[in-house]
Amino acid sequence: MITTAGLAIIDELSSGREATPDELATDTGYSQAHVYEVLDDLIATGLLVEARGAKNQRSVHVTDHPVVESYRALRSDLGHIDWDELLSPATLRVCWYLDEPRRVTDIADRLGITRQGVHNMLSPLKHRAMLSPSGPEYALREEFSSLVAFARSVLKHEHRSRVRAVAPSATLEWCDPTRSLVRVHTAADTEALQATTDWQLTGLARFQTYGLQFFLAGEPAFWYAPDEELTPAEIVCHTLLLERGSRRVSYSMLLTEKLDIDEETITDTAAWYDLENVVAAMYRGLRGEYSLADRPDVLPREAEYMALKEQYGVP
Repeated sequence: MITTAGLAIIDELSSGREATPDELATDTGYSQAHVYEVLDDLIATGLLVEARGAKNQRSVHVTDHPVVESYRALRSDLGHIDWDELLSPATLRVCWYLDEPRRVTDIADRLGITRQGVHNMLSPLKHRAMLSPSGPEYALREEFSSLVAFARSVLKHEHRSRVRAVAPSATLEWCDPTRSLVRVHTAADTEALQATTDWQLTGLARFQTYGLQFFLAGEPAFWYAPDEELTPAEIVCHTLLLERGSRRVSYSMLLTEKLDIDEETITDTAAWYDLENVVAAMYRGLRGEYSLADRPDVLPREAEYMALKEQYGVP
């Protein structure tokens, strides 16, 4: 995560200037030792680059990284606000969900914190009249939309940095502030993530846990959500999220029917992934409603699905 000190350094350099660590320590008010530590992190994750001048003097400047570009956009839209003072890591996480009105309980559930914790995160934004409406649902006012974009850029960067430290070939397929879904593209990276405790195999590769094994057309997927159990409903949603063709829906229907996962459970989970329509179509198929005139393309044909059930012995 980009810390408050890291954001202060990016703020100082966002105009395109170069600066030495000593200059940045003076400008930001942080100690030289802390500035050096933060600079190392920002350089390692690609936000800054360093150069050596006369007498091997070290200087740094920003790159064209998406986080830097989104911060420049934020400063361009709302340059009168001291963002490095306002935006803590906690505030950035809550901003992810403020693109539309949401209840505090919904945000708390997804962040895995208390409602009071969400209120504490919202407090700096409330005090600056950035929220509308004022409750029971909250969203950023329209003129602060670039803040949501910046928050999401920072948090996606955090997820990519985390997984690529273990699996360099990984690509980010989906994320929210605390969870992420990735694919890996080498056998070595698959083994590396399987050896960790924070990453869990998901998608089609996880079906073998329930006696359903497929030849994978793509690369394996992994789910990052420390201290959370990976449920069958999540596995179904990850499978649908990674690919929404009729074959992938067929496989998801197969696991759903084999485990007798009720519709409400998957629908509640699907809401976080914007998959409600796909899940509704899937359950129409499970109820045998294949003859609907508005049958979506993602729903397999009845004969196709019945043949798949017979092949895998699902009653």
